[in-house]
Amino acid sequence: MRRRLINSILAVVLVVITVFGVSLVIVETRAIESGARERLQSEAARLVAVVESRLVAGERVTAESMRTSVPGDRYVIIDLVGEEPITLGEEPEGGVIQSSEVGARGEIVTVQQSRDVIGDEVGRTLLIILAVAGLAVISAILLAVRQARRVSAPLTDLAETAERLGSGDPRPRHRRYGVPELDRVADVLDASAERIARMITAERRLATDASHQLRTPLTALSMRLEEIIATEDPETVKEEATIALAQVERLTDVVQRLLTNSRDPRLGSAVGFDLDEVVLQQVEEWRPAYRAAGRAVVHSGKPHLRAVGTPGAVSQVLATLVENSLMHGAGTVALRTRTAGNQVVVEVTDAGPGVPPTLGSRVFERSVSGRNSTGLGLAVARDLAEADGGRLELLQLRPPIFALFLSREADPDGGCPPEARGSRTH
Repeated sequence: MRRRLINSILAVVLVVITVFGVSLVIVETRAIESGARERLQSEAARLVAVVESRLVAGERVTAESMRTSVPGDRYVIIDLVGEEPITLGEEPEGGVIQSSEVGARGEIVTVQQSRDVIGDEVGRTLLIILAVAGLAVISAILLAVRQARRVSAPLTDLAETAERLGSGDPRPRHRRYGVPELDRVADVLDASAERIARMITAERRLATDASHQLRTPLTALSMRLEEIIATEDPETVKEEATIALAQVERLTDVVQRLLTNSRDPRLGSAVGFDLDEVVLQQVEEWRPAYRAAGRAVVHSGKPHLRAVGTPGAVSQVLATLVENSLMHGAGTVALRTRTAGNQVVVEVTDAGPGVPPTLGSRVFERSVSGRNSTGLGLAVARDLAEADGGRLELLQLRPPIFALFLSREADPDGGCPPEARGSRTH
């Protein structure tokens, strides 16, 4: 591209120089020739005046008397009435230009000059024009190289930016070049880089969240399969297989929810559900793991509570809390249900050392962990809770109490909660 720009600028300059140069040569040639004729005419008029003055004074006009009045590069012919023509100077060879003047006494003075003199002057003028044209061409080359660099450098830079963007480096460069068209391309590339960066971040977060959220259901499923392998009782096998199938369904629900949230986190399928079913389900699923660790997981609190949310997401949040207690806590893990205004609350607590005070306010941040874990579980659990319109909080550091707050389902019979219906009169 740089070579094309240089060639284009040089072509334009050469055309301009050629057109104006030829025109200037023609004009200068005519001007030089016209000037030479005017000078010859002036010489002829002067010599006629000299001849007339001599004739009036009664002097004889001869070649010797007129020689001092004639320039050495001129050929002069003086025709006097009744006398032989007088010639002065060397007669030019080849083409000549001449001018004649007639005096009052009939004398005729003719002045001639060789055209070679005009050719020499035209040649000198042509050399000057060519020198100026050469300087113009050199200046044009320097200007063309400079302009080519000024235009091609931003294009090269933009090409490198596009190449970096295509190679997976979506960092915007925020470079501008003072050319509106190039700055517009740079704006588009930077905007594309920011969008690609957001997409890559979202994809990486989806992969991280998926690996973490799928780990818990898969762990629970593997425990059920181990129970099936370890027992020979057909009834136990059937019971464990039924639970395993339910876990597979929840695993499918987790995958579907991840895909849905990756497309639009605002999309949800919140419904009213029995909170006891979800809590007891988690207690049953994690009981074998706690039994193997010599610990227990129990459930207590207010029964028959109904919440609004996504059962699969709520199960995932509770599974994360129960798993954290298994890995980092100690003693019995208790899941308690209660109400708080128009919300239902599920608290998960254990007898472990709790959360360090330095991490209390940051425990839900991604990659924040005090026990050499990934630091993703609580962050993902909070995201799931907020996506359902609830919230996940750390109520107490020692012993640790995590609380899941969900909206309470309104009673279709007038807003009275189900446990208070017995006090109504009919």
